[in-house]
Amino acid sequence: MNAKTIGLIILAIGLIMTLYSGFNYITKEKVVDLGSIEITKDKDHTVNWSPFIGFGVIVIGGVVFFAGKKK
Repeated sequence: MNAKTIGLIILAIGLIMTLYSGFNYITKEKVVDLGSIEITKDKDHTVNWSPFIGFGVIVIGGVVFFAGKKK
């Protein structure tokens, strides 16, 4: 992979991070375990970041892209 391709990938990641400022995922948590009887519950987890981080990643991707274009 050359620097231009890596720069475009970083730009795309930054754009996605700017548009979507987080995501949720669910895990199963064991509440009770009595031998063959097991009770679980779903636990929500949230991952959030600031849109400014996405803008920063876009800037980094642009720098990598244009630095690779000069060669």
